[in-house]
Amino acid sequence: MINGISDCSCQDSQMNTILEEQFSDQVLDEFVRVANEAADAAATVIKQFFWEPKLIQTFNKRDDATSADLAAEDAITAVILQNFPDHLIFGEERGWLPEERLAEFVWVIDPIDGTTSFKNGVPLFGTLIALLHKSKPILGIIDQPILRKRWVGVQGRPTTVDGLPIQTRPCERLSQATLYASSPLHFSDEEREAFNRVTEKVQEPIYGAECFTYGLLASGFVDVIVQSFLGPYDFLAFIPIIEGAGGIITDWAGQKLQWEASPVSKGPTYYRIIAAGDDQVHQDALEYLKECSSITENE
Repeated sequence: MINGISDCSCQDSQMNTILEEQFSDQVLDEFVRVANEAADAAATVIKQFFWEPKLIQTFNKRDDATSADLAAEDAITAVILQNFPDHLIFGEERGWLPEERLAEFVWVIDPIDGTTSFKNGVPLFGTLIALLHKSKPILGIIDQPILRKRWVGVQGRPTTVDGLPIQTRPCERLSQATLYASSPLHFSDEEREAFNRVTEKVQEPIYGAECFTYGLLASGFVDVIVQSFLGPYDFLAFIPIIEGAGGIITDWAGQKLQWEASPVSKGPTYYRIIAAGDDQVHQDALEYLKECSSITENE
């Protein structure tokens, strides 16, 4: 076993390759296989709860977690640790597993991103699975089990949806762009003022952004997404998916998104995200967000 990769006959040269952050196709394929298996396990659980309001018990804990969130996260965790017992997992609901320690490989998961949509029978939620190596996202999955759409982004490879390669679409002007965002209620007063400067310039703003819309952006149906108050589990899976489709995803200052994957990390309390399919639209939108580009730190 090398770095938690089971059933792999990799030699010392491949170990050196891993340490240099250049992964062989064999290693990446194994990561993808396990990530897909984990997404399948979560989908099986989620389908049992969706449109069954009597089964969806809401707990008094952060982010309004439900019985389905917890069961889906447990299903993902079981698959990952069975295949990679040396890896760590950081989940939205359970936190760090199996214990608080350091590891090169960390899986970051949100079993149901968009719990409100899920509880109300709207199939715009999804399962997010990211794999980080030394805090850098190298794999990301967005899975919508009801609509049977799965986006997979892998370092150095084109992003796919249901196994087919995809690309973002060109958009030369912000005035031609379709924008997705969360409810304006999810922005602070300062953020809302900056966000309104963007919505005044786009062709069409649409509210209700969930993880599904990031898949739409990667597929060329959406031009720009602006959100705030996102935790690491809310966006890390998007990075390889958006970038592998030719798009760009940063914070509101235009800086590359970074999160130290460690139980003792002290990063931002939350992140402000902007994703775009075209570099020019990204730059144009940033001009209107830059006055609100600071990041709130943990107190």
